[in-house]
Amino acid sequence: MSVSNQQRDLMSGAALALGIIALIASVAGFLVAFQKNPVAEVLTVPATTTEAMAQEVVDTTPAGPTVVDVFLSEFAIEGDLMAASGDVVLNVINDGQVPHNLALRDGTTTPELQPGDAFELALSDLSVGNVEIVCTIPGHEAAGMIATLSVMEGGGVSAVDLPAEDAAQGNHSGDIDEIDWEGLDMAMMSSMLAFPAETEGVGNQILEPTLTEDGVVQFDLTAEIIDWEVEPGKIVQAWAYNGQVPGPVLKVDVGDIVRVVLHNKLPMGTDVHWHGIQTPNEMDGVAPYTQPLILSGETFTYEFEARRNSVGMYHAHHHGQMQVPNGMFGAFLIGDPQIPRGMTVSGTTIPEDLEIDKEVQMVLNDAGVIGFSLNGKSFPATAPEVVTEGDWVVINYYNEGLASHPMHLHQFPQLIFAKDGIPLDQPYYADTINIAPGERYSVLVNFDEAGTWVWHCHILTHVERSEGMFGMVTAFVVVPAEG
Repeated sequence: MSVSNQQRDLMSGAALALGIIALIASVAGFLVAFQKNPVAEVLTVPATTTEAMAQEVVDTTPAGPTVVDVFLSEFAIEGDLMAASGDVVLNVINDGQVPHNLALRDGTTTPELQPGDAFELALSDLSVGNVEIVCTIPGHEAAGMIATLSVMEGGGVSAVDLPAEDAAQGNHSGDIDEIDWEGLDMAMMSSMLAFPAETEGVGNQILEPTLTEDGVVQFDLTAEIIDWEVEPGKIVQAWAYNGQVPGPVLKVDVGDIVRVVLHNKLPMGTDVHWHGIQTPNEMDGVAPYTQPLILSGETFTYEFEARRNSVGMYHAHHHGQMQVPNGMFGAFLIGDPQIPRGMTVSGTTIPEDLEIDKEVQMVLNDAGVIGFSLNGKSFPATAPEVVTEGDWVVINYYNEGLASHPMHLHQFPQLIFAKDGIPLDQPYYADTINIAPGERYSVLVNFDEAGTWVWHCHILTHVERSEGMFGMVTAFVVVPAEG
């Protein structure tokens, strides 16, 4: 079969796979991770197909030095960090809002780059192995600006190499004949067919409290640095609560007396701010104004009444620019969703007797060691949500990142009924919701048509790159009500 025919077959197979909700049979581990998840029964792509795609992507060797696009932001070093052995050019782009640089441990470095600046850093005769790259501006490495450039024999990413003009964004102003369009197609199909991929660790797990003798609802949180697999094979040093990113979901009833005991096993001090949750000032979690800093090895107890229905977050406030993007965030819920039952919005009436079939917490991040992610994972490790045709689902969005993210759900309009946990007097429908840092949106969705429906940030460079799909994208798998 020629490359063109193979490509056409692969793209057809990929479209069919996404359209009929199938999973490659070789992803057996996914069944364990998602237990009885019916998605495993409906995605079918022959293993030989994906092997052929992977072989096609790997086998072509580029002419001249490998060009690798590297993107700097607050606080992460990102890009397709793979190169062929030999001569390499790092096309370093500051996508952040403050100055950054890029340096190797041997002292080779770019100049300090202002926001929007770019610099080509030429490296000669790189040997097979891993090369550590960092930002040497004080505090930036500790905040997460450290990464590894993988150098491989011959060149493992050549089939999708583009000219150096900002390839990851597709700004290729060179000769279009120099671009391997078939390689780009196949890389995208290969990345998409890897979904959903199994990784170690699951965040957003509901933490069951302890009910003390005096009637207090108590949670214990441990802050520490852990190994966290963001995507298959990419393990980072995450700053986490109770060994997960996002931290565990804390859920209580209105009127509960809540006690949270924070055990600090970090190498530095910390505190916890209850974002969107009403507390007395001394419980607000802002050292040194409302409390002493919780030093490494110390414990601090927060206690307050859950006064009203809330969709809030908890996260570090001390050195939040470092601790939060690196993983120290979680969802805090008080009471039940305030659904506008019986209300008619844009011609749709919400049933008076509506029962919620599922509640989904969706935490967005874009920085630190976690990077572009949904619930602490990057595609293809972003777990799909599986529902049944006809289900009514509440989604709570939380933005713990440094940039806004317009979240788009294919096919189904989202009824926005609360903003920052506060019910709206005038709910409204939207298919794309722009969520700024610190914001929360609560939406209601009726999944009334079966299929695999993609769900993603609509800033396209947050979900796609020359190597294929990544980052802030997942899907709702809507299983037919019958069969």
